[in-house]
Amino acid sequence: MELLFLGTGAGVPAKERNVSSIALQLLEERGATWLFDCGEATQHQILHTSIRPRRIENIFITHLHGDHIFGLPGLLGSRSFQGGDTPLTIYGPKGIQAFIEISLSVSYTRLKYDLQVVEIEEGTIFEDERFLVIAKQLDHGIPSYGFRVVEKDLPGTLLVDKLKALGIRPGPIYQQIKLGKTVQLDNGTVIDGRDFVGPPQKGRIVTILGDTRYCEASVELAKEADVLVHEATFAAEDSALAHDYFHSTAVQAAEVAKLAGVKRLILTHISSRYQGTLSEELLEQARELFPNTELASDFSSFIIPRKK
Repeated sequence: MELLFLGTGAGVPAKERNVSSIALQLLEERGATWLFDCGEATQHQILHTSIRPRRIENIFITHLHGDHIFGLPGLLGSRSFQGGDTPLTIYGPKGIQAFIEISLSVSYTRLKYDLQVVEIEEGTIFEDERFLVIAKQLDHGIPSYGFRVVEKDLPGTLLVDKLKALGIRPGPIYQQIKLGKTVQLDNGTVIDGRDFVGPPQKGRIVTILGDTRYCEASVELAKEADVLVHEATFAAEDSALAHDYFHSTAVQAAEVAKLAGVKRLILTHISSRYQGTLSEELLEQARELFPNTELASDFSSFIIPRKK
């Protein structure tokens, strides 16, 4: 599991930072990539990475401001043109379907894959046997959502040495034992599979928030997450501007991380007023309150290790 930042700027593209898009790489977990937001030129950014558009399985849109959605029509069309034929689902606030339909219709874009658009409300918006995604509305003046991506716990590892010590040889029976079932051996002995499986492997939690002022929903979504991705559009001294424009400061992002008990905070969505070394001041301000903070740049990647 890896976070790859394709765009870390706010509002408009800048020389150092493109507008918002984050890829959650789940190649080992499901052979897929999930995108969070798709600002202008996201597909150009993808060209500089190992991401394959046909492997993009889900796109989660936090809100409908242009710097988070203007890259969608181009990416959807190129995915089809490049031979992508697997289904793709887009989750986003009310209005995202109209935006996509009009963009594709006016440009006469025809997709060769099944595209599903889900207009979301608060609650669980995605769930399968491996993951679930919970959405909550934030405070940004327009509907803006944060997403809590939860990897479900994995079964414990099979204690093979313990089985071999009893003379139980590898075969189909191992699968039954791994499932924790009661199994009768050839000699009539009955064993409980649960005695031969280690403790469950705890799943990981990644919280990715859209644009927002400080709000309780941010803390709830981030509770004990392995990683919190939070906007830091403004520095602490510009907190009045942050409030007026429905954004957060780096310090407010750190406050959310501390209150939620997260393991690591990653700052993104940096205003172009903080170029070069000025952006490092945002990082320093956040670290004073929450030391395990990182500042994302375009193409920054962060591995999210499995819990031990």
